[in-house]
Amino acid sequence: MGFKFAFCVLVAGVNALAAEETISVGRASLNGFLKTHCADCHDASSQESGLDVLSLPSDLGDDSTLSAWIRIHDRVADGEMPPRDADQPSAGERFRFAQQLTVFLKAGHAAEKGTVLRRLNRQEYENTLNDLFGTNLKLVPLLPRDGRSHEFDNVGEALSISMVQMKRYLEAIEKVLDAAIARTVTSPPSKTISTSYADADEGKRFIGRQWLKLDDGAVVFFRRLGYPTGMLRPANTKAAGFYRIRVTGYAHQSDKPITFSVGATTFARGAEKPTFGYYSMPPGEPTTVELTAWMEDRYMVQIEPYGINDRYEIKKVGIENYNGPGLAILNVELEGPITSEFPSRGHKLIFDGLGRREKEPSNPTARRKSWYRPEFEIMVDNPEVAVRSVLRRVTTVAFRRPSSASTIEPYFKLFRTEVAAGADTEEALRTAVAAIFCSPNFLFLRETSGVLDDFALASRLSYFLTRSAPDSQLIAAASAGQLTQDSLIVRQHVERLLLKETSERFVTDFTDAWLNLRDMEFTMPDRVLFPEYDPFLRHSMVKETRSYFRELIQQNLRVRNIVKSDFAMLNSRMAQHYEIDNVSGPGIRRVPLAPESVRGGFLSQASVLKVSANGTNTSPVVRGVWVMERILGKTPPPPPAGISGVEPDIRGASTLRELLDKHRNVDSCRRCHEMIDPPGFALECFDPVGSYRDRFRSLETGDRVVREVNGNKVRYKLGLPVDASGQLKEGLTFDGYRQFRDMLASDEDRLAKAFATKLLTFATGREMGFSDREPIRKLVQASKAQGHGIKDLIHLVVDSEIFRSK
Repeated sequence: MGFKFAFCVLVAGVNALAAEETISVGRASLNGFLKTHCADCHDASSQESGLDVLSLPSDLGDDSTLSAWIRIHDRVADGEMPPRDADQPSAGERFRFAQQLTVFLKAGHAAEKGTVLRRLNRQEYENTLNDLFGTNLKLVPLLPRDGRSHEFDNVGEALSISMVQMKRYLEAIEKVLDAAIARTVTSPPSKTISTSYADADEGKRFIGRQWLKLDDGAVVFFRRLGYPTGMLRPANTKAAGFYRIRVTGYAHQSDKPITFSVGATTFARGAEKPTFGYYSMPPGEPTTVELTAWMEDRYMVQIEPYGINDRYEIKKVGIENYNGPGLAILNVELEGPITSEFPSRGHKLIFDGLGRREKEPSNPTARRKSWYRPEFEIMVDNPEVAVRSVLRRVTTVAFRRPSSASTIEPYFKLFRTEVAAGADTEEALRTAVAAIFCSPNFLFLRETSGVLDDFALASRLSYFLTRSAPDSQLIAAASAGQLTQDSLIVRQHVERLLLKETSERFVTDFTDAWLNLRDMEFTMPDRVLFPEYDPFLRHSMVKETRSYFRELIQQNLRVRNIVKSDFAMLNSRMAQHYEIDNVSGPGIRRVPLAPESVRGGFLSQASVLKVSANGTNTSPVVRGVWVMERILGKTPPPPPAGISGVEPDIRGASTLRELLDKHRNVDSCRRCHEMIDPPGFALECFDPVGSYRDRFRSLETGDRVVREVNGNKVRYKLGLPVDASGQLKEGLTFDGYRQFRDMLASDEDRLAKAFATKLLTFATGREMGFSDREPIRKLVQASKAQGHGIKDLIHLVVDSEIFRSK
């Protein structure tokens, strides 16, 4: 099927959008105020800040015009304009102006917000196809990168589409169909490989030098090596799939468990080398650690110890005489590929009722040959009737609502065209199915302006909390009309979806966007300045934040826990990084914090502190903007044109605070920096990898540090002291991070409003605007009455008029 056909179908669906209503500002009621209090500075002759209020267009259907009028409303309502040195309007005049303008702005935004089409983003597309077809393909890399609106990549206005993208959609669905459609009569066999490092080629080469073989056959690793790595060539895959990995071993010459990673590696250049997780082997009798992971074709198991180091002693005494701790591995088993269902659910979706069966080979003995590949045929009395039934079933699933005869007609015509061109029934049906999954009814969520119907609500709820198409229970509730009529049933579905394994996608995607965890790999901390940053720490950083967010939801903890809590979600690596005692093992668990601890809440988590810094320095401006946008829900305006940014002094001779003090003397910079800088200053007590600090690290000036990391002496110096004090724009002062954090935590209404706004943006696929302000205010009031619980906020979001309408 050519992609031109699919693109034409898409354009036809997109162009069916209804024309939006035009809303204009009624100037007659506003001009008096504007001429008296605004025109002196904002008229055609002066146009301060590029604004002429008297000639500003009135058509609110234009985004820039709407934004300009909203800016005028907010500056007047907040008392920022007119400026303090100008004649001030009375409180009544200010109130009446704001109220009159509010009527027009609410109507203008309400008319605009219902017209935005919302396409599935790359991750939603991948999840949906894998869920519907029972595959586990990585489709995201095949598709062009999604646009972002602020931090979110699922906002309809930022998600464009092109001919190139349509071509990629066709390539993606072909890969899915190839993977889902059975090419064998029975399930592919699962095999178990049992091997050890002693039997592998690496063992023969490195035992006695880097590795030690014990009398019981175990091979001991005394440290993580760049070469040889812990790859185990015999434990390799011949096909992609889920594999069960069992590692048997123990801690050697140690009275404490030893941590190690299990992952996969390959010789393919540029290929991903995943780490499946970190585990520990206790001393004493051998222990078996078991896990299940997806492994691609031609990958090998790789095991590496963590936290042990020979400190060059092996070279002095020989590996046989070394008495330091080691990880002893006796045996590794690799079982798979594990098939949970055969044929796949995607195969059944397409072929159930079609009588697909293996063609009889001309020589029946061929089935016993290794080269034999069966061929299939569809045997049905009336193929066209059967195909119509299949197309209705597929479109119902793909379009997330019951299908009709008119819905399937374009795809049935495509099927008949393919048959007429010489394709057999299966080939023609496959083409029609591919077209269905390139249709706008699949690629876009079908949400008409106004109150959502049951099926649109089912899709919105499912893509919010599972990041995929609604399951059978949601579709059944939608078919019965329950989702729009019974809020209790909706609440039950929210609880059910949050307990599903797929809700982990919500945790991942929301924290990736909201907290910017997607940029964890964007920078690599300087190895000299931050030698403690290692793969286990990086792995644990993200685990901590996502586990913490999950805990807030599950325990329905108060919204103040976003910035301050009396516990953290830690493993031994994070506890070591935070200098917290009595936490052992690689598993994340809830750990109580001392009252004076700087930890607790997202702001002090290493993952957040890393993504809001570069690999060498921190910037109060970057972190201040991060706090304002992500936690407090206020987006600072961009810097004025021609004003250069402030760069840190990499020599350590002066702090960025000192440089910013000079920067704020510029009139055009002062207003924004008074808002941005204080939160950034408060976070200066944390370095780019999230360690607490009293002094900045430096490569040139400062005091030498006597400390070792992983057996190596550090080479950085301690430079200037950190000053984490500041003054908020409201006039409140703080002497350090703890006091700043307490100020934020005390204003739960503000935290709830910002968090609810982020949830609503993520859930609805659009940025919140002027007409959403009053519903959000009511939502925050309801949240306060219920105790500002995080899970309660999710329920309130789903029950809001914003979520239930477009």
